[in-house]
Amino acid sequence: MISACLESLGLGLCVSGTLLVMVACGLPMWKVSAFIEGNIVVAQTIWEGLWMTCAVQSTGQMQCKVHDSVLALTQDLQTARALTIISAVLGVVGLTFTIAGAQCTNCIKTETIKAKVVNAGGVIYIISGLFVLIPLCWMANNIISNFYDPQIPPAKKREIGAALYIGWAAAGLLLTGGTILCCSCPQHFKSSYPIKYSPTKSITQNGDYDKRNYV
Repeated sequence: MISACLESLGLGLCVSGTLLVMVACGLPMWKVSAFIEGNIVVAQTIWEGLWMTCAVQSTGQMQCKVHDSVLALTQDLQTARALTIISAVLGVVGLTFTIAGAQCTNCIKTETIKAKVVNAGGVIYIISGLFVLIPLCWMANNIISNFYDPQIPPAKKREIGAALYIGWAAAGLLLTGGTILCCSCPQHFKSSYPIKYSPTKSITQNGDYDKRNYV
């Protein structure tokens, strides 16, 4: 019962994390234009994402332009694209493994194999969390380094966008849920070997043991 509850909890966290990874991958708010030097009244705000760059006017109108070439992107954006997509795909694969080995399903009959499949799903989710965590930290480090670089003009400086925070939350859910799935296997399994019992000694009507029990 406890292992089934842990499986449900871990699976719920991992599915939520995978959905957040997909949301973060599609949002254009990975880098946001910074308001510095006391100038808070600007005509537009720049959003930079993995797939497009958007300009939000002060009137609320937004114009987006999809990146024309992958090779023209910076190295951190290229890496973030690849690892984020891999993380989302691994999330779907981990979901398949976990559902196949869950105690509430009958896809696999043997309890020991079901536990190993669930553990494999947990490991896949942990790898998925690490894959999305690497580009997030790399991108955040570049944004902070460029922000404090005096050689970069203020108009080109960026701040951490909402997509990075969503991605960090997704990574935390994936790592936590995957760890729970790895620890959710039951402690006792039914032995696959038959248990043999020795025959009991028969007692005669007068209360003595049968002579056949003696050598």
